[in-house]
Amino acid sequence: MTTVTRAAPTLLTSPGARLVGKRLLMAVPIVIGVSIVTFWVLNLIPGSAAQQLLGPEATPAQIQALEARLGLDRPAPVRYLAWLGGAVTGDLGTSLVSGQPVAGLLGERLAVSGELVMLAFVISLGLALPVALLAAHRPGRLFDRVSMLVSITGLSVANYVLALLLVLVFAVELALFPAIGFVPLTESVGGNLQGMALPAAAIAFPLFCFYTRFLRGDLVDQLQGEDYIVTARAKGIGPWQVLLRHAFRNSAFGLITVVGLNLGTLIGATVIIEQIFALPGIGQLMLQAINTRDFVVVQACVVLFAVVAVVANLLADLLYAVLDPRIRYGSR
Repeated sequence: MTTVTRAAPTLLTSPGARLVGKRLLMAVPIVIGVSIVTFWVLNLIPGSAAQQLLGPEATPAQIQALEARLGLDRPAPVRYLAWLGGAVTGDLGTSLVSGQPVAGLLGERLAVSGELVMLAFVISLGLALPVALLAAHRPGRLFDRVSMLVSITGLSVANYVLALLLVLVFAVELALFPAIGFVPLTESVGGNLQGMALPAAAIAFPLFCFYTRFLRGDLVDQLQGEDYIVTARAKGIGPWQVLLRHAFRNSAFGLITVVGLNLGTLIGATVIIEQIFALPGIGQLMLQAINTRDFVVVQACVVLFAVVAVVANLLADLLYAVLDPRIRYGSR
């Protein structure tokens, strides 16, 4: 009798690795498409980078000479293909204004924007999860009503308006936090957190309100209308166990989806908030580049935002697979 042994799956042939590979292959045309659309839109914007650099007194001959030196006189498809060829190797071009490599400029500012986004996520999710669970545990009670009132109020206020209110109250009136400025973590942890507190709160509060309202509503729907909840209660499982082990596990799928889709809104918020609080992040770099017609920097910033969005959705897919292995093994 012959025994057939099946080889253990290696890392490259595992369902999880195949899922990651498939999503990465799908991401490539998305990022290229974003870069093409961005390049096309930037070329439609009136104004010349050479004119912006030389000033209003520049002669047409001077502008033409500078455009030739910067390569702006070449056809748009040629310039895009040259940029794409460099981007594949990690060369995102050279800033038209400062003459510095764009990759270096992004690297210097990525830590600031990354910290701001992470703090906003930690604050918003760290508050939304317990508040939504407590509200869903006893729907219609005082805590639930107050949390929903706060959520609706927070969703009605724009990020930049909230940022100005926070500065007025906590920086001007109470003098608890600085209004503008950034202190690197390497210089002072306390100073860094103080400087990032208000901008992170301005981004996190609307997210907290949205996540709380969404998760609370989904949990209440699960608790009131699902058969598996009725079965769990019939088995004598306590209300908190039903909420945490059963309802929340299923509601987590929807929350992960919402968090992934909200990343675009979060990136847009950082562009405005960094400008208000004078944070040297990628959002501020992008606005400065738009004002100076430094389209090489703008192109790189937009593509970076697209890559971050793609990675966030990839992480969401992986979290789906962690919560439900059937998704991972069904992706063959």
